[in-house]
Amino acid sequence: MSAKNCLLVFRNKKLNFFGRAEECISRFSAGGIYFDRVLYCAYDDAEEITRTLNECLEGYGELIIFAPSAMRGSLVAFCEKSCGGTFDNFDVLSSDKANVYLIISDGEGRLKESDVISIISKKHGQKTARAYIKTVGASAEEINSVISAAKNCCPVCDFNVSGSFLECKIEIVYPENIAKSEYDNMLRTMISGLNEYIYALDDISLGERLFQLLQLRRVKISVAESFTGGGIAKRLVSVPGISEVYFEGLNTYANESKIKRLGVEELILKQYGAVSEQTAYQMAEGLLKTGDCDLAVSTTGIAGPKSDNTLKPVGLVYIGVGTRDSISVFKYELKGNRESITETAINLALFHAFKKVK
Repeated sequence: MSAKNCLLVFRNKKLNFFGRAEECISRFSAGGIYFDRVLYCAYDDAEEITRTLNECLEGYGELIIFAPSAMRGSLVAFCEKSCGGTFDNFDVLSSDKANVYLIISDGEGRLKESDVISIISKKHGQKTARAYIKTVGASAEEINSVISAAKNCCPVCDFNVSGSFLECKIEIVYPENIAKSEYDNMLRTMISGLNEYIYALDDISLGERLFQLLQLRRVKISVAESFTGGGIAKRLVSVPGISEVYFEGLNTYANESKIKRLGVEELILKQYGAVSEQTAYQMAEGLLKTGDCDLAVSTTGIAGPKSDNTLKPVGLVYIGVGTRDSISVFKYELKGNRESITETAINLALFHAFKKVK
């Protein structure tokens, strides 16, 4: 029997949707089970079904079938005849030819992804552990390059990458019995390559990590937002216990609000505009001058879909982060739609706040 793993997904060819199957693949990867091949087959083409099933049963020792409940009866009959075995009450067939696992894609099936992961892992004596690296701002090219280097020095490790809006979670799956020196070398490679982007070495959100650090440093934070419209504040207040370190959040959208609530100079707004380094600086400065906070974060930018009357480009963003000692302003020219620009700026603002107090 081949030791290779295959996933066979039956789908409606008229619907170009693979989300459920991709979730299945992701869960198997998280469990340390990887596929040598993934096949998609239309469930209304009898000739293609027969050909694909024969190919899978001949070439792969572990076959996971992902199919709608309407196909269960015919798939069971075909596989039992081909393999000379019988499915048990949990939709698992074990034979000398292949082991087949039938997962129902609609409704409640007898077999779950977690069951298959447990069966295969136990069969092959696979015991895996996981580590995590959370980053903000690293490009896909940088992440892939570092993973490639880490894979070279530790081939037994597998890496699952997920995330959006410049925030990334890298899950490292490795054998429990890995040599400590090999693991340490791999992790050292990852950390040194992504050091400037890392905010956590465990599976924790950016807001939670910032909260932990603010607690540790005994620092209170205030936020003044323009185009992010309270998004940073929302992320912060979603963290339990944030009241210990969160002083206030202002949504100063209009220029008049920036002047009255933050002390931004009218001349600055006229000369440089609301979306400018100078305005972001004075917004953060205003929080520090008038509020009981130690750390200030400000945002101003153009999320689109259209620019303002200054003709500055959509995606132009300024993020101010400062303490009473110094204020820094970061400029970005982000790409994407309104949601993407806004959510990316929120992640960047929280990350710069983290780095400021780190």
